[in-house]
Amino acid sequence: MGRYLPSILVAAQLLMSSQVCGQKTALLLIDIQEFYFPGGRQQLEEAEKAGMNAGLLLDQFRKSGLPVYHVRHNFEPGGDIHPYVKPAADEKVISKEQVNPFLDTDLLETLQADSVVRIVICGMQTHMCVEAAVRAAHDFGFECMLVRDACATRALQFEEHIIPASQVQMSTVQTLQESYSGVTTTAEFLRDFNEMIDR
Repeated sequence: MGRYLPSILVAAQLLMSSQVCGQKTALLLIDIQEFYFPGGRQQLEEAEKAGMNAGLLLDQFRKSGLPVYHVRHNFEPGGDIHPYVKPAADEKVISKEQVNPFLDTDLLETLQADSVVRIVICGMQTHMCVEAAVRAAHDFGFECMLVRDACATRALQFEEHIIPASQVQMSTVQTLQESYSGVTTTAEFLRDFNEMIDR
């Protein structure tokens, strides 16, 4: 718990200032699509847990009236966004062809037009599209917060080496935490969020 304290404090600071001078904190849900879940073409480890946690974040942002953006990769079969985070009619869905959701889409222009300066990010796969989103958002000047247990990934193979999904997840999160983003958990984030909105 102690080693995540700086990230938790960052999360609280992001939320406490989310409406200052019209600047907003937004939720960005990356590729939480059916093909990553059990029975899908590219099942990830702990996809159900990550999807449910993302749903909890989504519910909180909706209740608080903060902006939500969904990203989906153009891939079939199973390309629909999972019911855990089904977009509402007024929530923007951005379809992409690239790993980086800012590349060849209007995501950057949309965030800027909506006065978003801070982004809470979660989704699938941690080591691919989620990592690309965090790095790109940081480089565009956004403050980022990654909710690590609302993300999921899979085992990888490099030559004869099999890298377990848990190690892929931890190494990716650690890299992002060092230079690109705050990192927290769903429970910690929601706790801090509720403290903020009760003030």
